[in-house]
Amino acid sequence: MFGMGKSNAKVYVKSSEGIKFTDVAGEDEAKENLTEIVDYLHNPDKYREIGASMPKGILLVGPPGTGKTMLAKAVAGEANVPFFSMSGSEFVEMFVGMGASKVRDLFRQAKEKAPCIVFIDEIDAIGKKRDGNMGGNDEREQTLNQLLVEMDGFGANEGVILIAATNRPDVLDPALMRPGRFDRQVIVSYPDINGREAILKVHARKKPLAPDVKLKTIAKTTAGFTGADLENLLNEAALLAARKNKKAITMEEIEEATIKVVVGAEKKTRVMSDKEKKLTAYHEAGHAICFHELATQDPVHEISIIPRGMAGGYTMPLPSEDKSYNSRTEMLEDIVVCLGGRVAEAIILDDISTGASNDIEKATKTARDMVTKYGMTKELGCICYGKDNSAVFLGRDMGHTQDYSEQTAAKIDELILEIVNNAYDRAETILKDNIDKLHEVAAYLIKHEKMGGEDFEAVMNGTYVEPVEAEDAESEEDNANTAENKDNE
Repeated sequence: MFGMGKSNAKVYVKSSEGIKFTDVAGEDEAKENLTEIVDYLHNPDKYREIGASMPKGILLVGPPGTGKTMLAKAVAGEANVPFFSMSGSEFVEMFVGMGASKVRDLFRQAKEKAPCIVFIDEIDAIGKKRDGNMGGNDEREQTLNQLLVEMDGFGANEGVILIAATNRPDVLDPALMRPGRFDRQVIVSYPDINGREAILKVHARKKPLAPDVKLKTIAKTTAGFTGADLENLLNEAALLAARKNKKAITMEEIEEATIKVVVGAEKKTRVMSDKEKKLTAYHEAGHAICFHELATQDPVHEISIIPRGMAGGYTMPLPSEDKSYNSRTEMLEDIVVCLGGRVAEAIILDDISTGASNDIEKATKTARDMVTKYGMTKELGCICYGKDNSAVFLGRDMGHTQDYSEQTAAKIDELILEIVNNAYDRAETILKDNIDKLHEVAAYLIKHEKMGGEDFEAVMNGTYVEPVEAEDAESEEDNANTAENKDNE
């Protein structure tokens, strides 16, 4: 009645402009898994001869922006079979039983067109764990039950492959995750340096790049970026180049776009007082010197005291390599760097400000994780304290559970304070030992507002020479001429 209970699935129509696997870069392992499915659909006899059966379901798992939906679109472009696409939220209805009816209708259509592929985006909308306490929320559970039956029940479901995507695999029902329903989980994670370079090449195809643009260098400076972040980065650079009436994107626009994406846009209209400027300059200089003096930290790429986004200034390191884990030493030195700004304020200005609030938050979180999550203290041993509760209440996580005694809680607080205080003392020692360099870097920032990595290294090595500006050069020349005229007289 009125089309209720119909699946409304979008059926993919093959076109010459659709996304192909060549348009997807940086996720070679995930692409390989999905290429196998496409190959099975094209050459089923090759697999049947050796006794291999087609996987019934593939779950794409990964953080937001890593390309899960794009991979599904690429499968649609390559498969040459009917491709049905729906999002998890489309199954949710106000009438009880409508979601289950939509699932039945979707799979009925799919069976008629088999072999085919069904894609459900954001499957966690209907696939969350079932709990017996939620009597008023039957609709979602009925929808999930129907999906479970359709994927692997008594009915024949030959030739229908289900691909689903989620960034929250921890909340999915165990019955949905078992082999026979989702036979394979494909992890679509953050790309490495080679992956980022490949993604940049794909997104740079239709953009004119200047000869000075090196995609390898951009890939190095964008550790932790997803495919969506990199696409946004090049688009921001193209917008900046267009605003400057340039015919090609240069490295200058790309560096500016990187900082814009990471920190935020420059607040050019905001006028800083001399007091604020001095405080920010010493704060950022404190961070930068700690970066330079600590062995595990990355070299400084740029320092700025121009307000951007929510930040009054920033110190941007240049990662030398991708990291898949952090050591205890690295984490301790991360805390030292976080506190470097606050320590510099206290040493030089004999006062402290609210500008270090985000730094303190990061330092506290790192210290807490060291104690409670990673077992990095002898006093409390290799035990995880306070696991995240996976129980879901009205669609929300219950949060952090305290599964330890009050005495242990007090000990945790004590150890966190000890780690942070030791890091503060270490930052204080570093900055007092380099007090001349601290004044020099801060003076440079007060004068120029920005400092590149090369100039910073030169200051730290004692080789920096202040360039002679045009006005200074003219005044020196005039003085020399005046002196020469006096001599002649």
